[in-house]
Amino acid sequence: MTSTKKVIEVTQAAGFHINEMMEHNEEQGSFLRVVVNGGGCSGLSYGMHFDQEKKEDDFEDVQHGLTILVSREDAPILMGTKIDYKQSLMGGGFTIDNPNAIASCGCGTSFKTAKREGTPEVCE
Repeated sequence: MTSTKKVIEVTQAAGFHINEMMEHNEEQGSFLRVVVNGGGCSGLSYGMHFDQEKKEDDFEDVQHGLTILVSREDAPILMGTKIDYKQSLMGGGFTIDNPNAIASCGCGTSFKTAKREGTPEVCE
C-alpha cells in the first residue's frame, strides 16, 4: 500500500514544466517517479520519468497537480530534496538540491551520500 509522505519538494516552476512535458508527451494521468540510480561520476545519479503504476512500497505526494512517487528504498537518500527549474540565457533545465549529498559532480545529476556511495563511472 502506498504511503502519503513528502519526500521531495517540487517548486512551482518545476511543476509547471513537468506538467507541460506530460501534456506534450501525452502522459496526462501518469505519475512522476523520482529515482536514484547507480553510476554517474560520483557513484549515484538522479532520474525522473513518467510512470503508469504505483508500487506497494511507494511514498506518494501531490504537488502542483502532479502525483510524485518515490520508492521506500530511495526515500532516505532523497528526503528533503528540492527540484526546481531554472531559466538562463543558455536555456533552461531542472536543478536538484539534495541536503543528503556530501559530494556531487559538475553535471548536477551525480552525487553520493554519507550512507550510500554507489559505484562511480568514468566521466567522458
